[in-house]
Amino acid sequence: PSKRATRPATPRTHTPHTHNARNTTPHMSEQVIVIGGGLAGLSAAHTVLEHGGRVVLLDKCSFLGGNSTKATSGINGALTRTQARLGINDSADKFEEDVLKGAAGVGHASPPEHTIPLAKVLAQGSGSSVDWLVAKFGLDLSLVSQLGGHSYPRTHRGKERFPGFTITYALMEGLEKVQDDSHGELARIVTKAEAKRLLMDSAGAVIGVEYERGGQMVQEYGPVVIATGGFGADYTPDSLLAKYRPELQKLPTTNGDHCTGDGIKMAEAVGAGTVDMTSVQVHPTGLVHPGEPEAKVKFLAAEALRGVGGIMLDANGERFCDELGRRDYVSGEMNTHKGPFRLILNGLASKEIEWHCKHYVGRGIMKRFNSGAEVAKELGINPQKLAQTFAKYNQAATSKSCPFGKKFFHNGPIEMNDSVFHVAIVTTVVHYTMGGLTINSDSQVMSAGGMPMAGLYAAGEVAGGIHGRNRLGGNSLLDCVVFGRVAGDTASRQLLSTAIKALRAAGVGGTGVGVGAPGPQSTALSRVASINGHVNPGIARIAVQPNQSGQGVSIDILWGEPGAPAGAGAGAGAGGSGAAGSGAGGSGA
Repeated sequence: PSKRATRPATPRTHTPHTHNARNTTPHMSEQVIVIGGGLAGLSAAHTVLEHGGRVVLLDKCSFLGGNSTKATSGINGALTRTQARLGINDSADKFEEDVLKGAAGVGHASPPEHTIPLAKVLAQGSGSSVDWLVAKFGLDLSLVSQLGGHSYPRTHRGKERFPGFTITYALMEGLEKVQDDSHGELARIVTKAEAKRLLMDSAGAVIGVEYERGGQMVQEYGPVVIATGGFGADYTPDSLLAKYRPELQKLPTTNGDHCTGDGIKMAEAVGAGTVDMTSVQVHPTGLVHPGEPEAKVKFLAAEALRGVGGIMLDANGERFCDELGRRDYVSGEMNTHKGPFRLILNGLASKEIEWHCKHYVGRGIMKRFNSGAEVAKELGINPQKLAQTFAKYNQAATSKSCPFGKKFFHNGPIEMNDSVFHVAIVTTVVHYTMGGLTINSDSQVMSAGGMPMAGLYAAGEVAGGIHGRNRLGGNSLLDCVVFGRVAGDTASRQLLSTAIKALRAAGVGGTGVGVGAPGPQSTALSRVASINGHVNPGIARIAVQPNQSGQGVSIDILWGEPGAPAGAGAGAGAGGSGAAGSGAGGSGA
């Protein structure tokens, strides 16, 4: 990565507000708390800001990014502007079908039932999410490739760098700018803040979080979005990996040491349900460094390397699978064949994904060769054997009849006399945990009993059920953006609801609302109007009039354009009977 990549993403943090949960009851929540500074958390934070809310983002690491910065293949999207420009006849419905086929997993004919509605949200929201990234953050996502399990090219990336890094970093910088420009009033970023427990009210709703920072316990109040990632590197004493898939602990992982399932454990402690916890994705192409073959953490070879035409060979120099098959299938085939396994790209494929190849070579986890004969020597096989393998592959590409069922052949033919080859040793690695907190289509966390938990949302890898038993390549970044935005949107609606409830409570004191008369009601009303204008842009205005008694207010919520017929209003006179403190209730709220 460049020097820019190594700079901590959040060098400036504002002093967090400190509350005593036992003695302080927040009268009004004006912020959403996001736990986790990867792409899911950042997407949620930006969505809250777009809706007029305030946000505080917590991360236990010293800088943001998480595993999102490691994503190397790209982000999927159907019906994007990029696809339209390239003439790709994709659709969200076709994408949804592919997601559900992949979610079935090896040995199953259909996906889990709970995955079906979540897969719809993922696929149908994919195009707008990719376009949102391009339009709002100025990102280059102009290249599209076709990964395993996809019917069309729909995995977007830019011309340089890894897409996970460029996307996540852009959102980091955007949130930093809001923090700086507003002096922490609209957004606050708090790093080295390890969330310890969720705060609950007497009704069982989540109302905040307690975290540890610098040896002190700090509490923040507001609805909570958990975006803490999965448990693919959970080797802690209460390891979720050991509990659900102990046989995978022997494998290396692509996950950072922060992926220990914290958010899942914290939510379970207050009654949250989990789903698909045994569904852990083993990726087929973790890159093996020749000098450190036993390293526990591996760098991931982007699936896009196979998408542009890379092939995989076993120790005998033979193909053994459809390289564009689903990840669980390819990993399964590796388990039944002899390694070490090699990933090989010819000159045309190398050129299409040139930045990646140069990066891998620079890290010492990929080698460049000038001929097929040099590749054969690296593999320890006879050059004629390798030539025979290439010839069989080229014939399959020409005839569209592959013994392994491969349908798409890019950047062929592969010839021994090519002047550029890139070759890497690859191995299976623990990569992604499909299981996690149970959520509904609004990203609300569900209790173990199947009911939405008020005030608690989840997005990204911490949320289970979205990908079923197997996730397609390019869907992790998409999951983060789609469900991060959904969580931010739903939490923002809760802010509006909470503001209206606070308005009711403010009326109890009999302060009254008169022209130019400040007080708790006028403050609450201002906040309601501000939030409402963003959450419900179709509502023209909220009209508030004091009652003649001076002890209540009447609220009209008007839909449509200004000047619409009076019947368009849905307001019910809050406190219309003159009863003190009846607040902003009624059907109009």
